[in-house]
Amino acid sequence: MREPRLTVLQLTYQGDGAGSTQSILNLSEYLTRRGHRVLLGCRAESLLARQALRVGLGVVPLDFRRLGPLARTLAQVVARERVSVVNSHATRDRRALTWLRWQRRLGAALVVTRRTMPLTSPVELWAVGHTADRTIAVSGAVARALARRGHPTARLRVVPNGVELARLDAPIAPGDLEVARAAVGGGDIGERPVILCMARRKLQHVLLRAAALVEQPVLIACVGLTPDAELAGLARALPTRHRAVFVPFTEHPIPFYRLARIVTLPSQIEGLSQSLLEAMALGLPVIASDVGGNPELVSDGRTGLLAPPGDPVAWADGVRRLLGDPALAERLGRAGRTLVRQGFTLERTAQRTEVVYREALARRPLLSADARV
Repeated sequence: MREPRLTVLQLTYQGDGAGSTQSILNLSEYLTRRGHRVLLGCRAESLLARQALRVGLGVVPLDFRRLGPLARTLAQVVARERVSVVNSHATRDRRALTWLRWQRRLGAALVVTRRTMPLTSPVELWAVGHTADRTIAVSGAVARALARRGHPTARLRVVPNGVELARLDAPIAPGDLEVARAAVGGGDIGERPVILCMARRKLQHVLLRAAALVEQPVLIACVGLTPDAELAGLARALPTRHRAVFVPFTEHPIPFYRLARIVTLPSQIEGLSQSLLEAMALGLPVIASDVGGNPELVSDGRTGLLAPPGDPVAWADGVRRLLGDPALAERLGRAGRTLVRQGFTLERTAQRTEVVYREALARRPLLSADARV
């Protein structure tokens, strides 16, 4: 028997230029294709709202600035739209939903998705963890960190992020590729291999310091951020054989991968990176910090290279290895591609997420009988 359709409210006060935005959008699209009704509760001016409207998803514009009014609005939306499951993806929305549940004004099942290593105070983490019907951690590392800080393990589920292969494999318009080429320096690409970092501000300064130690000329392309004073200074200080460019956030990142020889992710903390998944799915060799969920994707020397997050010498060694050994780079890229395309697809993520939603829903009747799961 076919299980009943769900009405899901995806909720985030963020929704701007980050991998989580793409992940939430793709998950919502796929759940819709599976027959569910999905609404996106987000800021009206956010990137997520624009993208959702563009693909025909329902958007509920929300003001997240004050928790009291936000909670009241959410209670009204859940009742009016007959929401089955609310899935919170960020701090402010989960606080408002926790407050509603404590007031017994949230009848829908509550699922919280944790997308990065927890920085929440243990008291708040405990309170939210014991209030939500289920918590999704996007990697085993995030789940273990939550458990260490007191999150109830019985309600915790690991559902890794996934990539939409059709989006990655779609033909790139020549105009989009030329825009990307111009953004990173046009003719320079033939002279210097492109080392790509597709991320908002993380540890790009470590990558720039590493580049200065590499003998072969390279072009460091940091896509997704505007440089601060530190990054701009490091770029100016690079030896003349190298060049660094910074490209603000773009809604069309895929062409930049097509220009890259190596993709890097220098970060201090990480849940499960969307950009790392995309690069690996495209068969590009990657270097990532040995932190968080990265080792769940990158097995050092097998599906990519890992480096200590703050060690420029180690990062320089990784770049030299991949540039100096094309056979190694090809082998790692091929293995990474196989891993992601077999185990980290959007379809698997959406199917597992749906299972968690139904678990959360099944728990709601039990609560009326005073059960504790």
